[in-house]
Amino acid sequence: MLVAFGRSIREARLERGISQEELALRSGVDRSYMSSIERGEQNVGLMSMSRVAAALGVTLSELVLNAKL
Repeated sequence: MLVAFGRSIREARLERGISQEELALRSGVDRSYMSSIERGEQNVGLMSMSRVAAALGVTLSELVLNAKL
C-alpha cells in the first residue's frame, strides 16, 4: 500500500516535470523524507499527504485512486 501511494506521487510529479527536491520544497517536507515517501518506506501522515497533493496541483483522492487504494 505504501509503495503504491509513493508510486502515485512519483508519477504525478514526473508528469508535471517537477523534481523531487522542488516537490519537497513546495510541500514543506524534507527532500530525504520525500524520497522515502516515493519509495514507500514512510507511513505518511494525512497532513503531509494533503500538502504533497496540493503541491502537485491534484486532490488527495486523485493520488489515492491512482494508487488503487
